[in-house]
Amino acid sequence: MEGLEEKLKGLSIARRARPEEPTYLLDVALQPCGLLAVSCSNFTIHLHNKDTLKLVGEYQGHSGPLCGVTFAHTSSDLLYSGSADGTVRVWDVRRPGTEAVQKFKSDPSHCYCSFDLSCSDSLLCAGTEQVNNEDSFLVFWDSRKPGGGLLGVYSESHSDDITQVRFHPRHKDRLASGSTDGLVNVFDLSQGAEEEALLATCNSNSSASSVCWSGADYTQLLCLSHDEGLHLWDLGQLETNEPLTIFSTTDARSLTPLADGGGVDYLVGGRWLEEAQKLLVVGGKNSGDLHLMKCDAGGLRLLRSLEGGHASTVRCFLWDAAEEALFTGGEDAQLLLWKPGGEELTTGKRESMKSESALRLKSRPHNKHGYHREKKTT
Repeated sequence: MEGLEEKLKGLSIARRARPEEPTYLLDVALQPCGLLAVSCSNFTIHLHNKDTLKLVGEYQGHSGPLCGVTFAHTSSDLLYSGSADGTVRVWDVRRPGTEAVQKFKSDPSHCYCSFDLSCSDSLLCAGTEQVNNEDSFLVFWDSRKPGGGLLGVYSESHSDDITQVRFHPRHKDRLASGSTDGLVNVFDLSQGAEEEALLATCNSNSSASSVCWSGADYTQLLCLSHDEGLHLWDLGQLETNEPLTIFSTTDARSLTPLADGGGVDYLVGGRWLEEAQKLLVVGGKNSGDLHLMKCDAGGLRLLRSLEGGHASTVRCFLWDAAEEALFTGGEDAQLLLWKPGGEELTTGKRESMKSESALRLKSRPHNKHGYHREKKTT
């Protein structure tokens, strides 16, 4: 099988799409049948044809910042979106422009800043912002129940905004959560009660921005922080005396993985590439250039730089393994498709489109207290 580096070396811009109005592109999700969903800072969701990037639909309904989009695994015509307006909504992508077919809510005081759907599509979880300067909550629903069957909440494991929740790709009851309190928690939801369900607490010593399951059996966990820290832990060592940390840096910008001897300005995110058995971490320069890196026990190593695409900060990326293609979206309002040997049909680099409509969700300052809260750690 062709190595990952060779696949990435062939990438070039094949398609470029821009919305009619300036808006940050915050998150992207891929439907196996050929649609691409993008959440935008103007609270809308755009549907694109994944091959042409042509806009084929738009959803409006959320009244607050979006915190992500994801397609259901077993019913891929259903698209989920979460928002700080206190709802997770479900859209039928066969009917673009229609109202949500289902809505999940909890307490009126809850503003969601993360959500995810289990691999079996049976369980939905959202993480809230801190409520009344006290608690933050993991909220659970039975996604199969009409009207949104609220199952309950966890309230003791985080003390600040829960910025990311990620279900395990293979185990429907395994959940990881990250927070601005600096903690990354791992739960076995089959245990029911929160205290029994908490399997491990890892401390990133900074405000966690994202978590990602990785490794051959998805026993590893990658955590990125808002100040560009990176931590890779091996949860397979929980029952041993071996350390959990595979690699850790408090500031990935201080590393020099780039060809010119410099470092990235920020980290976009990470993704485990199943076919290549590699953990891909994407970083960027403020100019819009992207850098694709491999992450393992040896740290970060540059695989490929992508230049001439974006004009400012990139917010999201997605790797399409079937097509060996990369999608990227950013603050310049551009959605790009990078493919092996791609030749862009339209030329010209987009100027930065930062505007009043562009959002505060991921760029807003986060409260960084609570790191040293006494808690079970491993």
